[in-house]
Amino acid sequence: MRIISRKMLREFWDRHPDARQPLQAWHDDAKRARWRTPSDIKNVYRNASFLANNRIVFNIKGNNYRLIVAVQYSHGILYIRFVGTHAEYDKVDATTV
Repeated sequence: MRIISRKMLREFWDRHPDARQPLQAWHDDAKRARWRTPSDIKNVYRNASFLANNRIVFNIKGNNYRLIVAVQYSHGILYIRFVGTHAEYDKVDATTV
């Protein structure tokens, strides 16, 4: 998958160093993946939540953090829309970010 943009992840783990390894692992997995359907993702990330507008919420670092991506399966692109703590996640509308 093509991931746009890793910069958002780096900026987050600069503020939350304990998130670096889990976010890098997710990025490496997603970059190598060829997800064509939600089932493809669910096979790898059982706790991923699928929302409207092709949004997916991933639990990061044992559910300490949340990552929201928008996916375009037909083009193999993941757009990082949000990464944050649970408190920050509670303040956004995951279907529209």
